[in-house]
Amino acid sequence: MIKEQIAGLPFYTEGPAIDDQGNFYCTTLTGGSILKINRRNQVSEWARSACPNGQVILPGGDHLVCDSKLSVVVRFDADGQFLKNELALFCADEPISVPNDLITDSQGNLYFTDSVRNNGKIFFLGTNGEQKVVTAGLDYPNGLVLAHDERCLYVAESYQNRILQIDLKAPGEEAGSFSVFAALPRHHSGQLHLNLPDGLALAKNGELFVAHYGMQMVQVLSATGQLLTSIESGMPLTSNLCFLDDNSIMVTGGTGEPGPGGVFKIQL
Repeated sequence: MIKEQIAGLPFYTEGPAIDDQGNFYCTTLTGGSILKINRRNQVSEWARSACPNGQVILPGGDHLVCDSKLSVVVRFDADGQFLKNELALFCADEPISVPNDLITDSQGNLYFTDSVRNNGKIFFLGTNGEQKVVTAGLDYPNGLVLAHDERCLYVAESYQNRILQIDLKAPGEEAGSFSVFAALPRHHSGQLHLNLPDGLALAKNGELFVAHYGMQMVQVLSATGQLLTSIESGMPLTSNLCFLDDNSIMVTGGTGEPGPGGVFKIQL
């Protein structure tokens, strides 16, 4: 495997996303910036928010970004101009505390995690405006991804150091209780904060890639939840990742919070 540092930055990074022109975006949380890194690895500030975290780029070019400080999901246009708060403070009549990561399905429905201890939630916003709590009572739900057939969600439950599988009977509707898809390796120190699975990415072949915060690793799980390999990320705090193409991933994180941070590209 070939590992390349794309950028060294003053703030810890999160929210990786790639647009259809190959530009890479990441967020800096307490740095307040959403950064754009072009194909020549030139870094510029694309937009600002109070504490931008998870990010997803929609088919039309708009970005949805979780702001963990303001308890909102923000919509920006393709040029980084603020459009509106997609959701603010409440969803399905429940308070939003710390929106963290988010994804959309093929129909444009939105799922996002609310990362708190013991009663963390996964929220849903349908394209028709319908709001739901998909599941609750989780111990800091963090990164999430949909299976390719969109019949289940995979969610990183950080403080339990595991990946959950939540089967869906319809968009936004849980089919029974969740199950444990995979328990992850534990840090030799036994300290909880040095485990903490964070962002997730799903390969075309069904393998699940897990950014393992504190372990300095990307864990690779089979389609049935078995640990296949562990890849050193290059950063002690490994926050999130996304696929650049079939053979490479972009990884965010840093050496501390609030910083410094960085972005690495890993050829698989």
